[in-house]
Amino acid sequence: MYAIIETGGKQLKVEVGSKIYVEKLDAEVGSEFTFDKVLLVGGESTKVGAPYVKGATVVAKVDKQGKEKKILVFKYKSKANYRRKQGHRQPFTALTVESINA
Repeated sequence: MYAIIETGGKQLKVEVGSKIYVEKLDAEVGSEFTFDKVLLVGGESTKVGAPYVKGATVVAKVDKQGKEKKILVFKYKSKANYRRKQGHRQPFTALTVESINA
């Protein structure tokens, strides 16, 4: 059984036991987080939402809160002596999917 959920402006395909990384969620490490924006539930029978499947939820356990590797944003204009260097680390939440309720 699998589901497609929406979180952080993105859509993710999840299965029970899968480990996913999403935009930072306001949840404690070790707690459970419930996604109610389920777009599709597939398996033996498929349920498609318009836009969401009514009553369907995905429950996941929060494993980790962290930041990704640093990316460098470097702005440069030739012949103008203009250089700007900036770093950015995007926060994330690591989750393990525990159940899909359809």
